[in-house]
This record gives sequence, C-alpha cells and structure tokens, in this order.
Amino acid sequence: MTTIRPKSPPRDRSHILVATRSTHKLRELRELLGLRAELIDLDDVGIDAEVVEDGETFEANAAKKARFFASLSGLPTLADDSGLEVDALGGGPGVRTRRYAGENATDEENNVKLLGALVGLEAARRGARYRCVLALALPELRGPNGGLRIRLARGTLAGRIAVAPKGDGGFGYDPIFEPAVEKPGARTLGEWTADAKNRISHRGKAARRMHGILVDLGF
Repeated sequence: MTTIRPKSPPRDRSHILVATRSTHKLRELRELLGLRAELIDLDDVGIDAEVVEDGETFEANAAKKARFFASLSGLPTLADDSGLEVDALGGGPGVRTRRYAGENATDEENNVKLLGALVGLEAARRGARYRCVLALALPELRGPNGGLRIRLARGTLAGRIAVAPKGDGGFGYDPIFEPAVEKPGARTLGEWTADAKNRISHRGKAARRMHGILVDLGF
C-alpha cells in the first residue's frame, strides 16, 4: 500500500490511532492512558499495511511506526515498541523480543527458548528488564525537513527471569518474568492482577509520561 500524505490533515483530537493489531496492547493502553479521545487500532481504520521494524533501538522502531501510520491515516498516531533485555544474553532479545523464537513465534515458544538459554543459571545471573518506548506523531506537526515530529515517552521495569513459567495472566514473557519487588522464586507478572501490574510496568510508566504530553496537546 502506498503511503498517503494528506496536504491539510484535520486537527482531530477525538481519536488516536494506535499502531497495533494486538488486542492486548490496545486494551492496556486504553486503561493506562484514560483519555477523552478514543483509542482505535489499525483494523478499525482498515489499514492492512505493515512496517518493517528494522531499527536497532526501541526508539527507532516506535518512531518509524508512528510516522508511517500517521502519514497513511491522517490521524494522530501512537506507536509502541517494547521488549525484554536479559543480562546473560548481552541485552537480548531486545528489539527481536517478539520474534525471538522465529518470525511467527507464539508467546509460549519464545518463553521456552529463553528458559532453555538460561538453564542452570542462578538468580543473580538471570537479571532482566522490560523496556517500553511510546512515540506520538501528529500529522500537522512537521520538522524542518518535512518529516513528522515525534514525542517520546519511556518506561523500564527491572526484574529477573524465573526458572519456570507461573501464572496465566498478562501476555508475552509475563509468566517467566519476576519483577524486582518479588524475591527470587516468588510471583511472576503472570500471577499479578492487571491493575497491580499496570502500576509498576514498563508500559504503565511510559503511558503515564505520555498522558501528560497528550493532555497538553488537547486530547
């Protein structure tokens, strides 16, 4: 699909397009941001285009997605790029978090591969952190070179990788991620309630910072 750049995009403050097809992520952001504006996803506006997430950082990927879909839709667009950094893997899987076990890997397949990579390591060597970057692009705000300006908000949650999955809450690596506030072997994020998780999560921290930006912009 060809990228469309409207000449005079409307100053729409009633909707924010979230650059995702993940119902989990959309629901989380709706709960975390609590805005007057309605958050909608790519399927809601009939966009089937995809972005190649080839950036080397979460910031680069989030900004690329926000710019692409804001230009395509003419709507204010919020994009998230987040992932898991594991100390014993030199910061991996990082930007390949979702594709760690393959391009179309399931959450379970990613978890199994990660647990296998850390077999035999004691808790002190299983350190990890979730990172989230939220990028906002507004079609009417362009920089000196004509590209859409980006506002960024970041959040981090430190913890460690458990030795086995526990809990069926959350998604992604939550069943094998123990936040730092828990002792080794205690609860994973998969055992936390959604409200409790949102208070400490990387996405929750980034969303609270982005909330202030969005309110200042009239959303």
